[in-house]
Amino acid sequence: MRPFRQVDVFSPEPLRGNPVAVVHGAEGLSTEQMERFTRWTNLSEATFLLPPTDPAADYAVRIFTQVGELPFAGHPTLGTCHAWLEAGGQPRDPERIVQECPAGLIPIRRVDGVLAFGAPPTTRSGSVDPADLERIARVLGVGTEAIVDSQWVDNGPGWVAVELASAEAVLALRPTSDSEHIDLGVVGPYPEGSEWAYEVRALFSNERDEIMEDPVTGSLNASVAQWLVNRGAVTPPYTASQGTAIGRAGRVHISADAEGHIWVSGATRTVVEGAVDVE
Repeated sequence: MRPFRQVDVFSPEPLRGNPVAVVHGAEGLSTEQMERFTRWTNLSEATFLLPPTDPAADYAVRIFTQVGELPFAGHPTLGTCHAWLEAGGQPRDPERIVQECPAGLIPIRRVDGVLAFGAPPTTRSGSVDPADLERIARVLGVGTEAIVDSQWVDNGPGWVAVELASAEAVLALRPTSDSEHIDLGVVGPYPEGSEWAYEVRALFSNERDEIMEDPVTGSLNASVAQWLVNRGAVTPPYTASQGTAIGRAGRVHISADAEGHIWVSGATRTVVEGAVDVE
């Protein structure tokens, strides 16, 4: 049996964020065992804590979805760091934790007890091919003219993002499945003066290429923020709302430091604690 926590991430309201399963002390587990356990949880992600191999890191983590391993993901990063600290983890720097994952070293900081990760650089950016935009519009059930702007914003999971004219238009979407895998973010602005700047939805294909919706997504919000800030559409700090369409209350806080680096923060709360048999 190995220590286990299930952490709700990105919502100030109990049980209305995005849960992640965290297995402590995952040394000796095979990739197949991690994949099998992740599928069993039926959550969007499960993570496995390991000793770091990089001397600059405080801990290492492997992150799995229902369809495979990710080099990086946002809500698992905050949830895993929360679990590691709660279990007694002691970072070298009390104000800065360093996570090692396949995407590299991810800095995490604590401000007034709230965790924030530094947005990693995107591995793919740039314009979206017209054929891909047509496919995206078909999945969303809108015409291509409804897409105000688009960009590849992949920082590990494979995201491509599109912007619609408003948050209302984003919430009105009724996406349908497609014959090819997709990892799609959709964003639309709220009216000026609203509590939140944007509504965000994250749509992805499962192993049967059925469209699923992620409740709250740190990696997508990170790369979307980089895109929007770089093109001058928004100035941090701001808060994005996510999960509204599926009954969640995700609140993702975006800030920027003096050097212009994007930081992504949100609430974290342990909901389940115990031990699991992963072997």
